[in-house]
Order: sequence, then C-alpha cells, then structure tokens
Amino acid sequence: MAISEKVLKALNAQLNREIYSAYLYLSMSAYFESINLKGFSNWMRVQWQEELVHAMKFFDYITSRGGRVELYGIETPPKEWKSPIDVFEFALNHEKNVTSRINELVELSMAEKDYATLNMLRWFIDEQVEEEKSFEEILIKLRFVGSDARALFFLDAELAKRKFGVEDETGSSLQD
Repeated sequence: MAISEKVLKALNAQLNREIYSAYLYLSMSAYFESINLKGFSNWMRVQWQEELVHAMKFFDYITSRGGRVELYGIETPPKEWKSPIDVFEFALNHEKNVTSRINELVELSMAEKDYATLNMLRWFIDEQVEEEKSFEEILIKLRFVGSDARALFFLDAELAKRKFGVEDETGSSLQD
C-alpha cells in the first residue's frame, strides 16, 4: 500500500524539521566553542549527529514506502545566547516542540489508518522521552551550578565524555 499524500507531506515536513534540529545543535556547538566550553560544544556536536540520524530514518522510511523525499530550505538558527542555561532552556523547548510534532504525526497516522507509519513513529516517541530527559538533566545541573565557574568547568569535563553512537538493527552500538 502506497503512503497517502497527507502522511507523505507530514513526514517530509518532519524530516526537514530534524535537519533543522541538527543545524540548531551545530549552532549551539559553535556558540560553546566561542566561549571556550569545549565539553558543552562536544555534547551539542553529538546531538547534531543524532539529529541527522533521525532525519535519515524519515528519509529511509519515506523511500521504503514509495514516497518522494522533499528537502526544503533550512531556516538560519540562532547563534547567540545569554548563557549555557539559556542554551539548554532553548534546546529543551525545541525538543518539546519536536515531541508535539511527533504526536501530531501519530494522530495523523491513526486517522489515516496508516499502521506502518504509526509503528515507525513508536521509535520516535521513545526517543523524544529520552531527548527531553537529557536536556532537563543538564539544565538541572546548570541551575544548581549557577555562577560557580569551577563547577561549570567540572560539568564541561563531564559533557566532553559524550560519544556519538548509533545502534544497528540488532541493537549493537556502532561508534563513530
């Protein structure tokens, strides 16, 4: 069964939102580089890579269902923030928006009785729970740290340890 035009249009829109998310996190990485928080920059660069994987999941799904991928122009992301807390508040709000968009896709899939798309979206539902939790945990730490520069540098060192990894179909981790 071919994918409906309505679902195809919505999936293409989400694919492009995922590419924008990658672009946003790369901008955040650049911001952190500019203020010499290399660990924070690393964390956001890994997030950039994850978002590209998310985009490719939509890309591959669309093509597997016989649909045509459409790429749109990418909006310029912000490049300046007031503080690391401001960055993570912005990112958390962004992820909450992504969650609402995934939920809209779920509702559309149910309305269109497109159970294959509904099944594919389950992975994204779980992923969004993880995404919001990750940003919230760092935001809590940042608020706790406040203006303590030494504590911020310890947190920076912790965030520097994050590595990019993707699970293959068997659940095995593929590191970069």
